[in-house]
Amino acid sequence: MTVGQTRAWDRLWPALGRDVATLPAGPLDVAEWFGRSAPALLEIGPGMGETTAALAQAAPELNYVAVDVFQAGLAQLMMRVETMGIENLRLLRGDAVVLLGAHLAPASLAGVRIFYPDPWPKKKHHKRRLVQPEFMALVASRLEPGGRVHLATDWAEYAEQMLAVCTAEPSLRNVYSAAPGGWAPRPEWRPRTKFESRAEEAGRVSRDLIFEQV
Repeated sequence: MTVGQTRAWDRLWPALGRDVATLPAGPLDVAEWFGRSAPALLEIGPGMGETTAALAQAAPELNYVAVDVFQAGLAQLMMRVETMGIENLRLLRGDAVVLLGAHLAPASLAGVRIFYPDPWPKKKHHKRRLVQPEFMALVASRLEPGGRVHLATDWAEYAEQMLAVCTAEPSLRNVYSAAPGGWAPRPEWRPRTKFESRAEEAGRVSRDLIFEQV
């Protein structure tokens, strides 16, 4: 981490963050952590936090939780939280699969966002991709009825895999099944990051998918 990120971590992590590996057994009491009862939304893999901070700030009615294994990214996100005065965002460092399976109760989330997960483009590495049938079944089980999972990627082949996996999950339905290809329109509320702009310059088209718990 940079010097600034290290200082932010030391100063802000005790109030804003927790490690998945050290959470007490059983479901995390999200309402108690935030000090209020509100719909909870989980973002998996916020990266350096540019999008996450903007989305949390734009939705103060949500208890917004972000989980990642990347310490420098979480530190950078906390710096954004401090600068922007965001009060409805908490961070978790660790494995999202462990978090969902061991520390989030069934039907406890209003939404899950997975924006631009690692595509693992080499075929021999596809098994490392996050969006797999077992994982999406777990995500679906943690969504409340009507809760939505929103995915986005700029890798065409991974987008097709995401679409196939989510379509095959019986407890999810494609909100945009009637749209061409089943793709959701790119939401205007999601900031266009430098990462996404570079992908477009390289000729990769971003695809969004929105599925709902039924």
